[in-house]
Amino acid sequence: MIEFAEHHRSQNVTCAASACVQTGQRGLIIALILTIIFMVAEAIGGYLANSLALIADAGHMLSDVAALGLSLFAIRFSQRPATPDRTYGYFRGEILAALLNGSALIVISLWIIYEAYHRFLAPPQVRSDLMLVIAFLGLLANVMSAWLLHRSESESLNVRAALLHLVGDIFGSIGAILAGVLMWGFQWYLADPIISVLVSGLILYSSWRLVKEAVGVLLEGTPSHININTMRQELAMVRGVESIHDLHVWTLTSGVHMMSCHAVITKEENHARILQELSRITQDRFRIGHTTIQVEEGDLVRCNTGACR
Repeated sequence: MIEFAEHHRSQNVTCAASACVQTGQRGLIIALILTIIFMVAEAIGGYLANSLALIADAGHMLSDVAALGLSLFAIRFSQRPATPDRTYGYFRGEILAALLNGSALIVISLWIIYEAYHRFLAPPQVRSDLMLVIAFLGLLANVMSAWLLHRSESESLNVRAALLHLVGDIFGSIGAILAGVLMWGFQWYLADPIISVLVSGLILYSSWRLVKEAVGVLLEGTPSHININTMRQELAMVRGVESIHDLHVWTLTSGVHMMSCHAVITKEENHARILQELSRITQDRFRIGHTTIQVEEGDLVRCNTGACR
């Protein structure tokens, strides 16, 4: 059987990955410094004020420090060149870091809920005035850090993971402020564990989505923005294409999608034209910059399967 194959890789593939890397890296460094400073402040303040909401937020900030540091490491690591043993390079390091970050958030959220349960049974007194001051300063730091990362989070699952940590901290700081106001004005000390549980629920929801997406990438699932049946139909509509089979689409890392397929074509058609048209549709319509398309002549395929006369 005579077969033809085209391997197409857009220059935008690596450029898109490296562009978001450079944008996110500067924000990650600044956010890491701010987070370390206010993590220490909230840990000390939470201990002195006897506030679970502050201690929970400080614990979450500790995970942020690990998340931001891990994100920086993963970004640097993913930039290492490909080798004969790792022909795609180290792009998947970003996805592994995102998975670890999301898993850490789930564990921390469950720990906060566990601690809050004990405080429901016996609510302790809290120094709400000190709690309010520290929570407000922590909120400012978290908002500033999140703003720095927001510009590149849509292009990188790893930066998005770090941003989710910071967004969780923003809610944690807002919750701590609200709890501080309720305790300061009404001496309602149940507000501390209640706010902690609500914030943990929000963090759990976001973390689960992040972990699910990271696992989907590692299992080489079809990207969420692509309907594989629609793609098969549109590729098969190209003049001269009889059918499309063995169609696979997966994600290498954030923003870098891959596709491979076999295209059965009529013998009389120009192979180069068909390959060019299939590659164009894949890139323009489905935003996939790296394609491997194998072309097979229909008559020869049928003969090799015993269907020709």
